[in-house]
Amino acid sequence: MTTSSHGLTAPFALARFRDGDSVRLGLVSGDRIRAVSDDDLGAAGLNAFLAHPDWDRLGALAGAAAGPEPVEGWMPLADVVLTAPVEPRQVVQAGANYREHVIELVVAGLTQDPSRSPEEAREFAAKMMDDRRANGEPYFFLGLPTVVVGDDVPLVLPGYSEVHDWELELAVVIGTEAFRVSREDALAHVAGYTIVNDVTTRDLVFRKDMKEIGTDWFRAKNAPGFLPTGPFLVPAPFVAGQDLTVRLDLNGDTMQNGSTSDLLFDIPALISAASQTTALLPGDLLLTGSPPGNGQHWKRFLRDGDVMTGSISGLGTQVVRCLAEGPAV
Repeated sequence: MTTSSHGLTAPFALARFRDGDSVRLGLVSGDRIRAVSDDDLGAAGLNAFLAHPDWDRLGALAGAAAGPEPVEGWMPLADVVLTAPVEPRQVVQAGANYREHVIELVVAGLTQDPSRSPEEAREFAAKMMDDRRANGEPYFFLGLPTVVVGDDVPLVLPGYSEVHDWELELAVVIGTEAFRVSREDALAHVAGYTIVNDVTTRDLVFRKDMKEIGTDWFRAKNAPGFLPTGPFLVPAPFVAGQDLTVRLDLNGDTMQNGSTSDLLFDIPALISAASQTTALLPGDLLLTGSPPGNGQHWKRFLRDGDVMTGSISGLGTQVVRCLAEGPAV
């Protein structure tokens, strides 16, 4: 097994790359990529393939690039511009799903109460999270699929706020349609995994004009480009999804460094719970939550010129460059 220059360790993966004004589906093996057609897939496009993924079919194709010599049809990965590797019709997002992250948030609020010491506040918060894991349910909201972009697109920071934040997440890519599936059957509906940075404008999360409404995820999370995704779609058989390191560096400094073993609700629980309400379709994204270390924790938010480098074990690395929004034209 080789590691590509993008940090991919799987024997092969899918990606999408730019070809002039169009985007093509590609098969990645090591540091090489080749375009794949519907004939190669045995299906009419990416989502149709993911509905019944035949990874052995693509594995046989990827084997041609295993040797040291150039092979016809394969290009150096460094010579192409990768974009988002998926075309979801729905983006379902799990909130407050990392135990340690939520404990930090709860403790920050409780320590403002002088009746509790920091230790007592942490013990209270930990008990609350363990009870939620045992007896509660996942918390979901929706993102717009039009916000999904590759890291080839700079993240333009809207000028209406100065508190845009990062949230690196493991994302499940749905394969076979999942509707009212059990936890036991849930993983059979996973085609693969990818990386998503769920960018959030913090001062828009809670409504100020009518606090009774609560959170406003539409405004806080759906500005153009707020879901940088990829660069790879890694087949599920190559990913051990319950103990992956999720790391985000900002300008070279590590801000998030957590593990998916800290999920309050694991991937089967999330898929099952979400599918009780709506059918999850082939190619859809299910985000699993973000570990501790957001900008809100560090009191440091995104600025013009920042570079976010996000990686998840075996899934590669995405590099997102931030730009301030220019004046309206």
